[in-house]
Amino acid sequence: MGKLKTFTRRTFLVSSIAVTGGVAFGAYLMSQTPDNPLAESPGALNPWVVINSDGITLVAPRAEMGQGVMTTLAALIAEELDVDLDAVKVIHGPPAQAYFNSAAVAERHYSESQHQASGFGAIMAQAFPKVISLQITGGSTSAIDAYSRMRMAGASARATLLQAAADHLGTGLDRLKTESGHVIAPDGTRIPYADLAPAAAKLEPAQTPRLKSPAEWRYIGKSQPRKDQTPKATGTAEFGIDVRLPGMRFASVRMTPRLGGQMISFDASTAENMDGVEKILNLGDGVAVVASNTWLAIEAVNAINITWGDAPYPHENEAIFAKIADAFDTDPNVTLREDGEMATAPTSVEVEYRVPYLAHATMEPMNSTVLFKDGTLETWSPNQAPVMVRDRCAKLAGVDSDNCTVHTPFLGGGYGRRAMVDFAEIATRVAMQMPGIPVQTTWSREEDMRHDFYRPGAIARMRGHVENGKITTLDGQMAAPSVMAQAMKLFTGFDLAPADPTLTEGAHDQPYAIANHRLRGYSADVTIPVGFWRSVGNSQNAFFYDSFLDELAHEASVDPLEFRLRHMRGEHAPSATVLEAVRDMSGWTGKTPDGVGRGVGFCFSFGTAVAEVVEVQQDADGLIRISDMWIAADLGLILDPLNVEAQLTGGAIFGLSAAIHGEITFADGMAEQENFPDYDALRMASTPRFHVELLQNMERMGGVGEPGTPPAAPALANALFDLTGTRARQLPLANQFRFQS
Repeated sequence: MGKLKTFTRRTFLVSSIAVTGGVAFGAYLMSQTPDNPLAESPGALNPWVVINSDGITLVAPRAEMGQGVMTTLAALIAEELDVDLDAVKVIHGPPAQAYFNSAAVAERHYSESQHQASGFGAIMAQAFPKVISLQITGGSTSAIDAYSRMRMAGASARATLLQAAADHLGTGLDRLKTESGHVIAPDGTRIPYADLAPAAAKLEPAQTPRLKSPAEWRYIGKSQPRKDQTPKATGTAEFGIDVRLPGMRFASVRMTPRLGGQMISFDASTAENMDGVEKILNLGDGVAVVASNTWLAIEAVNAINITWGDAPYPHENEAIFAKIADAFDTDPNVTLREDGEMATAPTSVEVEYRVPYLAHATMEPMNSTVLFKDGTLETWSPNQAPVMVRDRCAKLAGVDSDNCTVHTPFLGGGYGRRAMVDFAEIATRVAMQMPGIPVQTTWSREEDMRHDFYRPGAIARMRGHVENGKITTLDGQMAAPSVMAQAMKLFTGFDLAPADPTLTEGAHDQPYAIANHRLRGYSADVTIPVGFWRSVGNSQNAFFYDSFLDELAHEASVDPLEFRLRHMRGEHAPSATVLEAVRDMSGWTGKTPDGVGRGVGFCFSFGTAVAEVVEVQQDADGLIRISDMWIAADLGLILDPLNVEAQLTGGAIFGLSAAIHGEITFADGMAEQENFPDYDALRMASTPRFHVELLQNMERMGGVGEPGTPPAAPALANALFDLTGTRARQLPLANQFRFQS
């Protein structure tokens, strides 16, 4: 392992519910138990499970944004509580310390020794999310966090219900059993859980209940119907943009398109004379229009003539990337892998790669509904960080956090964008000027695209050497604006220069044994807002690193898949098995006929090894289409196979779309792309056939929402090289190759 160093990814990060009658169950296995946010509700004993005459409700700690978390968490509860999955209703929990994400800062390196943190670091990794109330949906952590906690909550509930039944019947626990939401008495009488809930509420919840063995599982490891499928299919699911309240008004905003710049002046005379416009609001750094409907508000705010100040960064795209390149002349921010003797390591291949800024482009644009009234604040906000929404919005409004209620509806896409809370803050600023009236502030698609926290543009300089069919030197330098530095400043108000592993993740942490192996990350001083884009630094660094592996394989005249295996087998067997699986399932031979190209990509991220093979075909007109994609992944433990497959294929489509089309460029200090015609994605006709194989060889459970994204770009780029002989070292690929639409 040499000098391999590891860092946690998000160590800096920082709905109300009324429950009447009934009982909530569960057990914390932490030294100090956070306050129960449902404590004032009659009989509520912990934050997760509520049992009353209406049935069983799971108060979920994570947001549903299409990843299926409602279903998986409900299955974990149902499994141990011994109830039918259909009987479990799911609602999103309020902002509360109890819902901290215990997996948010856990190290998930491929090496077992790196997993086993000890001492102060281990204590911090366990305590930090709880201490700062890190209630976050992201980082592919929801199932990992929930696996033990939700099972324990369900098992504790079942044990306490059994005790209540034993006390009522005057019989021993060993004579009782449970089945489908009932306790079965010795004479066969079935007592519904709801009937036992009032008595159970007076008991101390079981702290160490027995968990079911895998042989007893009904739901875990099996595919389940999605809890959100029916409401989404029937149009009854309520997303943030669907919220409707009595007397509600609708607003839209325009903020400075030169990000971080100022608004100098505006003329709203045209907007003021539009029928249905109620108010023009000066927000200082932008304007808002309050109107009778959202479309009118968008039309009116776009009719305002605004003079904007300059951007605090270079105005043109070429100059922005020149500033990113300047970072290579500074000291590295991080050197997370340094094996061997790099000073004397030979070089025979030296190349540079580049990727653009990228938007999240969620299908549901940013929005929040806020009611500011009598010293209280209530917000309906589709978000990934409820505690942050509560605290930041309460501070803006000058109210105590205890007087701020946050509802989290369905999210129409997140991908990390809704872990930032600027949209909720802006909605709060609008509502503060409309006291007593609920106001829904919705961004236009164009405003959303121009004001993202983008995936940063990045440059990589790679050098390497091969001898006797193996790599003897691999030295990578990656420069990009630091996501962590910007987030630190946003959340703390201080300019800091933290070690930022996102600068090289997806490169420094890959399971390859190479004698002289170094990866360095450079933080570029560019103030364009950047944030957590799906798979974060892995998204660009996997393209850099894995594409360069392909180039070295070509230099060595070795099949690129076998070339990877030569360096992986002795370093990490489960990853090698994943590569072998994708080789076998795709029928990889290393040879393709004319008009067909194949490429392989691999990335270990979020505790999961994923290998992908892409096949491309070229027609008589020279147009290229992706015909097939094979994916093999090892998550260690698979809770719901169909949902895992959906997340892997969805992540791959996300990655392919970005690789082919995704690009945010800047001119005159403003993002040039404004809507989907400017920022395209794969269409159904251009999406490949998918073939997925799931493995469970890893010792620990890995994530799934993001790991399918990083290998997609290098696999496609490598396939294009196999097809055309042209090496792609810059994204998006549509600027270099002609694809079928």
